[in-house]
Amino acid sequence: MKISPFFIYPLMIACAISKSDAQVAFQNRESINFSQVKITDKFWNSRINAVTNISIPVCIDQTEFKTGRIRNFEKVAAKKGENHEGIYYDDSDVYKALEAISYSLSNHPDPILEKKAEEWIDKIAAAQLPDGYLNTYYTLVDISKRWTDMDKHEDYCAGHLIEAAIAYFNATGKRKLLDVAIRFANHIDATFRLQNRHWVSGHQGIELALVKLYKTTGNKNYLDLSDWYLEQRGHGYFDKKLGSKDYCQNRLPLREETEISGHAVRAMYLFTGAADVAAAKNDAGYLKAIKQIWEDVVYRNMYITGGIGSSGRNEGFTVDYDLPNEAAYCETCASVGMVFWNQRMNLLTGESKYIDVLERSLYNGALDGLSLKGDLFFYENPLASAGDLSRSEWFGTACCPSNIARLVESVGNYIYAKSNDALWVNLFVGSTASFVIKEQKVELKQVTNYPWDGNISIAVTPEKITEFELFVRIPGWANNQPVPGDTYRYLNNSSEKFSILVNDIPAIFKMENGYAVINKNWKKGDVVKLNLPMPVRRIVAIENVKDNQNRVALQRGPLVYCFEHSDNDGKVMDIVLPDKAIFKTAFNATLLDGIVSIQTQAPVAKISAGGLTVNSVNRKITAIPYYTWANRGKGQMQVWVPRKITNVSLSSK
Repeated sequence: MKISPFFIYPLMIACAISKSDAQVAFQNRESINFSQVKITDKFWNSRINAVTNISIPVCIDQTEFKTGRIRNFEKVAAKKGENHEGIYYDDSDVYKALEAISYSLSNHPDPILEKKAEEWIDKIAAAQLPDGYLNTYYTLVDISKRWTDMDKHEDYCAGHLIEAAIAYFNATGKRKLLDVAIRFANHIDATFRLQNRHWVSGHQGIELALVKLYKTTGNKNYLDLSDWYLEQRGHGYFDKKLGSKDYCQNRLPLREETEISGHAVRAMYLFTGAADVAAAKNDAGYLKAIKQIWEDVVYRNMYITGGIGSSGRNEGFTVDYDLPNEAAYCETCASVGMVFWNQRMNLLTGESKYIDVLERSLYNGALDGLSLKGDLFFYENPLASAGDLSRSEWFGTACCPSNIARLVESVGNYIYAKSNDALWVNLFVGSTASFVIKEQKVELKQVTNYPWDGNISIAVTPEKITEFELFVRIPGWANNQPVPGDTYRYLNNSSEKFSILVNDIPAIFKMENGYAVINKNWKKGDVVKLNLPMPVRRIVAIENVKDNQNRVALQRGPLVYCFEHSDNDGKVMDIVLPDKAIFKTAFNATLLDGIVSIQTQAPVAKISAGGLTVNSVNRKITAIPYYTWANRGKGQMQVWVPRKITNVSLSSK
C-alpha cells in the first residue's frame, strides 16, 4: 500500500438539500491541515513558541525521567517480568506527547527533538507483541486479561497511538510508528469485528482516530471498525462492568440520543468520531443525533468561557443549567475536545455557529489550561477562586498537559477550509496558506492583530484570474449574539456593525450560515479587509443559571475577561460593576505577555472596622483576559461580578 507523506485527509461534509433530516447530500469540503499553513500571527506564535520551547520539554522530562511512562515500554521489550509503573492508561500520555512533538517538528524543524522522538518510537515498536497488541499495562501485569475490562482504556490508548503515528508520518514522512499503529488497528479489527462479538469502550477516542487512519491509508476496514464501535453503544452490553450508563454515554443507541450526559471528555471524543463517520458514510442518523446533542451542550450546559463539564464528581455533566463558578470543573481536555467536535460540526453543516463555539473554547476554556510561560498547567478551569488555586507542574493523571500542547501546536488546522470551488476563512489568525481551487493555485495571506483588534486583511493571490466564492466568518459576538442559544445575552445591543471592503471599496456579498460570501473573479493584488468592532460588552445569564443571577461578565472580541487580585488591591470578591460604568481599554505590551486590559471606576464594598456596617468606595478596577489569570501567584479571581452591592460576598479578612 503506497501512502503519500504530508497527506491531508479530507473531511466530508453534509449539506442539507431537503427539509427531511433523512435526505442529506454529501459533498467534499476539506479542513486545511496545519502543515499547509504558516502561522505568522503574533498572538499564536507566542503560544506556539511557549509550547515548543517549554511545554514539550516539560512533557518529555516528566514522561521519560520523572515518571515510568517510557520505562514501561522498555520493561516490556526487556521481558524480565518487571512491574508496571503508574496508571493503566499512561501509555496515552506518551502518544499525545509524540503527537505534540510531531506538530512542533512541522512548525519548527529540530533534529535534536526528532532524534528524541525516534528513540521513543523505537521503544514503542519494541514493545509491540507479534499479533499487533500494544499496551504496557496488560503486557506487564497479566496479558491473559487483555480485552476483558471495557474501562481499562486499551482502545483509548490505541486511538492516541494512531493519532500520533499519523501526525509523525505527516511531519516527517517516516512510517515506522504508522506501521505499528496499523498492526495494532488490524489486531483490534480481527479481535472485535466478528459476528456476535460485542464491546463498549469505556473511554472513547479510538473512533475519531480510526477515521483518520482510514483517510490516511485508504483502508475502509478502519472506517467500518469506527462505525462498529459507535454501533455498540446503548444496547445494554456490559452495563454492570461499565457502571453508570450515563458516564460513558452508553444509555441509548447513538442515533436515538438527544441529550448530553456523563464524562465530558469521553463525550467530546465520541461525538467527534461520530461526526467523522457520518461524513464518510453519509449517515444522516448520526448527523441528526449529534446536532441535537450539540444544542443540549451549548444551549444549556456550557460556561461563557466555552468550558463544559461542571462536576468534578463525574468530570462531566449533571443537570441543565448547573453551572457553578468557583466549583466549576471544566477540564482542559474537555475544552480541547470542544475544538475537535465543533470543527467537525462546521464541516458537516457549513454553519458558522460551530466555529463561534470552537473559537470561544479555544481562546478561553482551553488556553486557560496553560500558563503563559508554558511550564504550568490547569486540569480544572473554574470561573472564580477564593485565592487557593494555582497551576501545577504535572498531574498523576496527566492527560491535560500534552493535550493542550498538541492543540496549540496544531492550531493551523482550524483556520481555513476549502471545497472544489470555494474557500472558507474560519479563524482570524495571521498566516499564509495555499489552496487549489478549480485547478488553480490560490494563496491567502491573512494579517491581523486579533484578538486585540478586529482589523483583518486577507490578500487573495490566484495564479490566474479565477472565479470562486470566499466565505468569511462573521462571529456571532459581532452580531449581538455572544453564544448560540439563549442562556447568555448581551445586556445591551451594540449599534456598531462590521464592514467588509474589497480593494478598499465596500464589498458586494451575501450572508449565508453566518458567513459573508464574496463571489468574484479573483486576481493577484485583491485584498479583503474585514473590520469587527470590539467594544467591551456586558453579558448576563438567564435566571436558570442560579449562580449568575444579578451578575455580569465582560467580553471584548472573542475574549472573556476576569478580575484578578494582582490588579485590584489584592481582592476581587468585593467588586460591584454597575450597569452604567464606563470602560476604557488599553494595550499593555509588558503585562501578561501583552494584553488589552479593561479599566473602569466602580464601587467596592468594605466592612467597617467594627464589623457592623458596610460601606462602598469608588476605585479603579481592572479586568484581564480570563486565559491569563493565575500567572502572578495565588489570589482571588472571578469572571461573574455583582451588578449590585446586595450580591457581594463579603469577608472581614
